[in-house]
Amino acid sequence: MTDRARVLKSEQADIPKEISDLVAVIGELPQEYRVALEPALKRVVDGTVRRRRILGLVQDALGQLRLDMKYLAFDLEATRRERDEYRGKLEGPK
Repeated sequence: MTDRARVLKSEQADIPKEISDLVAVIGELPQEYRVALEPALKRVVDGTVRRRRILGLVQDALGQLRLDMKYLAFDLEATRRERDEYRGKLEGPK
């Protein structure tokens, strides 16, 4: 098994089944065809893994942003309530 084939097999857990199937089919081809296709296949697998990693990072960032927005909305509402309360104390009873 070549180094490229080992790398491709180790990354198969991070790629969709269709690409994994393609890796398996190309792995069964005769050596001359496999050698010609492996560089392009490696680029496809690398790109897929990279996109999945980026998508995970973006999803995590969006989740954190949503949480931060909830905290900010809560803080804004609490600040408004405090402002109205202090304003009421300053103006005194009517």
